[in-house]
Amino acid sequence: MKYLIIGLGNPGKEYSDTRHNIGFKVLDAFAQASDTFFLHERYADVAKVKFKGRTFVLVKPMTFMNLSGKAVNYWLKKEKLETSNLLIIVDDIALPFGSIRIKKNGGAGGHNGLIDIIEKLDNNNNFNRLRFGVGNDFFKGKQSDYVLGKWSENEKKLLPERIKKIIGAIKNFGTVGIERTMNFSNSKYDFEEQLKKHETKEEKKNEQ
Repeated sequence: MKYLIIGLGNPGKEYSDTRHNIGFKVLDAFAQASDTFFLHERYADVAKVKFKGRTFVLVKPMTFMNLSGKAVNYWLKKEKLETSNLLIIVDDIALPFGSIRIKKNGGAGGHNGLIDIIEKLDNNNNFNRLRFGVGNDFFKGKQSDYVLGKWSENEKKLLPERIKKIIGAIKNFGTVGIERTMNFSNSKYDFEEQLKKHETKEEKKNEQ
């Protein structure tokens, strides 16, 4: 069985460590952990990971965020897959940092990447998406600056664990299905509590 995993983001070093590029960051980590690498192909950088008899086709669109639909539509057709085998990884300012929400369908929620994907799929919004909360700590009119901004130092401390959690969700999507993956992954995330736990753990490490 084969699955298409699309991580949304913008190409270019200036965007590499920004909130908007969480999709790229997750797929880079997944590929690295699986000892594979990306090749530049049509509309995207692409890698393939095999896990428990499943093949995950990891796609990072190189079309820029607002034109992501072109790459998604092309790779769905190229891999001969239905949207039920598609998972989009995207940032979400409506969720607190670190929160993960997986849904089987829905609107774009104002996200330009999702807007273009829905449009390019002939207004079909019946595809799976994993939304990663990046928070909304910005002043009115500064949304673009915020999502295109770098992670805070405290966010950077917690990102590796969150990325591992998302990679686990991707594997679950392919092995146990979307419904059970939603049950496993959709939970509240307390940023302050997790930060305290992280710092306590680091203090204990330093004492050893």
